[in-house]
Amino acid sequence: MPHRAKQGVAPVQIQKQNVSKPMKTLARRRDEDDSTDMGDGADEWTQPKTLVKPPDQLELSEAELKEEFTRILTANNPHAPQNIVRYSFKERAYKPISIVDQLAVHFSLDGNMLHKDSDEARRQRARMGVIDETLPSDSTEPGERDAESVAAGDEGTEGEELLPKSRKERKLTNQFNYSERASQTYNNPLRQRASQTEPPPRANFSSTANQWEIYDSYIEELQKQEKLKEKQKAPASKKEDELQARRRAPATESQSDDITKVEKSSKIIERMVNQNTFDDVLQDFRYFEDVADEFREQEGTLLPLWKFQYEKAKRLSVTALCWNPKYKDMFAVGHGSYDFMKQTRGLLLLYTLKNPSNPEFTFSTESGVMCLDVHKDHPYLVAVGFYDGNVAIFNLKSESPQPKYMSSAKSGKHTDPVWQVKWQKDDLDKNLNFFSVSSDGRVVSWTLIKNELVHTDVIRLSVERSTQDNVEGLQLQTHGSGTSFDFHRQIDYLFLVGTEEGRIHKCSKAYSSQFLDTFDAHNMAVDTVRWNPFHPKVFITCSSDWTVKIWEHSVKKPMFVFDLNSAVGDVAWAPYSSTVFAAVTTDGKVHVFDLSVNKYEALCQQAVVAKKKTKLTHIEFNPVYPVIIVGDDRGHVICLKLSPNLRKMPKEKKGQEAPKGPEVEVAKLDKLLSLIREPDDKPEK
Repeated sequence: MPHRAKQGVAPVQIQKQNVSKPMKTLARRRDEDDSTDMGDGADEWTQPKTLVKPPDQLELSEAELKEEFTRILTANNPHAPQNIVRYSFKERAYKPISIVDQLAVHFSLDGNMLHKDSDEARRQRARMGVIDETLPSDSTEPGERDAESVAAGDEGTEGEELLPKSRKERKLTNQFNYSERASQTYNNPLRQRASQTEPPPRANFSSTANQWEIYDSYIEELQKQEKLKEKQKAPASKKEDELQARRRAPATESQSDDITKVEKSSKIIERMVNQNTFDDVLQDFRYFEDVADEFREQEGTLLPLWKFQYEKAKRLSVTALCWNPKYKDMFAVGHGSYDFMKQTRGLLLLYTLKNPSNPEFTFSTESGVMCLDVHKDHPYLVAVGFYDGNVAIFNLKSESPQPKYMSSAKSGKHTDPVWQVKWQKDDLDKNLNFFSVSSDGRVVSWTLIKNELVHTDVIRLSVERSTQDNVEGLQLQTHGSGTSFDFHRQIDYLFLVGTEEGRIHKCSKAYSSQFLDTFDAHNMAVDTVRWNPFHPKVFITCSSDWTVKIWEHSVKKPMFVFDLNSAVGDVAWAPYSSTVFAAVTTDGKVHVFDLSVNKYEALCQQAVVAKKKTKLTHIEFNPVYPVIIVGDDRGHVICLKLSPNLRKMPKEKKGQEAPKGPEVEVAKLDKLLSLIREPDDKPEK
């Protein structure tokens, strides 16, 4: 049996010397403290315990009893809030808090502990009437203890009042659990566990060509050329200069010819070196599938593959992305700036997945590139729109870095930035043409005739109720500002135009003075509008008002509305499903939706940038591979692979092939629209 101990307010036993008590009282009280009370149930632990089985207990077989049910315990508090925001005085805005306190307090009790020799302890004992007993040290004999106590008692009686003997000592109970019996827990000793394995086999290998060796060889060649230039600058007579110039002329010509001969082969070697360097990423790009998707119900992930960056494009934003329709591994990137106070220059770059370290083609422009589009039948022609209102066409086959065609003030250039360009089918005379939209309210058709661009205004955007009376009483009508547009896949004359006022106009090439229909879509500028690649009546829009909306062109109300909690930069339909689309936001996240799986939330919300202040601007799906590319405002392009849950195809029944084709995708989207469509909103036939 454990020793019974006195417990009071303080864990330190309170003792006070009482000089007025005789030795017998001390001995009797000491015996009482050392004694142990034995209750009536002292022998209960020795009796055998019998198991009582309730009558309604479930009977299980051995296999069911051996079945294991795993439960994963985490330290996360399920009731902890995940959406706390606090005001940031630095940025003057409310910012979400990423760190959430997971600590849950189940019981809290404030206690006090006093030292027995302190003044506060003496005052407490005096208030409660407890008599102090100071036991002498264990080294003294019993007779000596009695003598000392008597002597101390005789000396202490002078000038002190004696407490009444009848008052008994009051035991101080433990305020935590009111238990008078002490208990101690045994701390398990720390143990160390170690294991030793054989080291994995290793082998040394060497290569004959790599990227830095090629770079070093180019640097050595440049140094040689600089030394030659310094020698030429040295003072010499005119005759010697003429002789040296005659001698150097054939050498430089032969040197330039040698570089042009090696250019193609050096590109091939550079691609081979890069493919060996990024061999792991290439394997993931082709064959890797996230096995964890089998254990997730609906969620998917994005696997980072490559990060494309160019040194001259560090301070420029990615303003446009477009895959090449013929070469599926090549895409074009436009660089500029969305800040009208910081407009300097622009870049047009073309990358390939075979060489992520350097662009294949580089074109520098005087104004920032705002949009671009690659021709479907002629993949070497790239139409570009600039911030200064000009449009141009670059020919990748030509060796000149200048554009093949360029608009000017004489040829009807835009007066505001060009936000989007789109190639169209050839006209009746088999001339190439494309369309452009700008903030000046004009949608212009550009035709390539011989060596010049001929423009035709298709439509001028106007703002409803925008007529104002000036001082002279005349009415002034302000034009609308176009920000985006898209042409119908099947109906050639039908196209949609998004405006800075948040409206979407359904227009026709045949009517230049009026709109077929107008949708009050968003509260801010419409950044992107795109027709569904399968369904002829559905299109999607996004805006900086944090929303993505899906529309049916014959119904004024949106069919789906998604709030992404941040300004949406771009949205794109997937080329393999009519119900899958992806959007990018300014907080650095990519959102992937599949309406056939979940009509309310995204299957994937993943941050793909390292820095928090980095904003994503554009996104594009690859037409063949399960890959997307994302551009940000720091000039980087990130390539990501979609996990299997983000590209689910229809399940195949046993003995039957799953139906495929555009008709199946149209029927799948029609089924979703019929569930959401209101009775009054019947589509036009």
